[in-house]
Amino acid sequence: MTERTLAILKPDCVRRGLIGKVIQRLEEAGFKICAAKMVRLSKETAGAFYAVHKNKPFYAELLDFMTETSIVPLVLEKENAVRRLREVIGATDPKEASPGTIRRDLAEDKQRNLIHASDSAENAAIEITFFFSQYERHLTS
Repeated sequence: MTERTLAILKPDCVRRGLIGKVIQRLEEAGFKICAAKMVRLSKETAGAFYAVHKNKPFYAELLDFMTETSIVPLVLEKENAVRRLREVIGATDPKEASPGTIRRDLAEDKQRNLIHASDSAENAAIEITFFFSQYERHLTS
């Protein structure tokens, strides 16, 4: 089933000049980019997006990291997009990611792992609406 998911190219991806390389790999994996933009998160906005992690010990560090510089949220479409994106990017910790995945090949460490991917279709829908208006989500429908 064709579905949409959210990916976020994180500050380390932007800072290291890897936006094009990561997008190329996503497109080569068969993802259609339906929406994309570059934004700079405030602590408040990052906190709202990552509210699920609020009581975790890494929360403050996560907010600092995600507000260092701009990010690039992407709406991606493909058969089984949520599952396939997670396969293409690899495990959160690049050392544990499979060979040939984006994180294994390009990420620095567990936090600076280049890319966020929604973990379910339900969360993808919520996360997409967090970053993209209804108009932006339907530009390429």
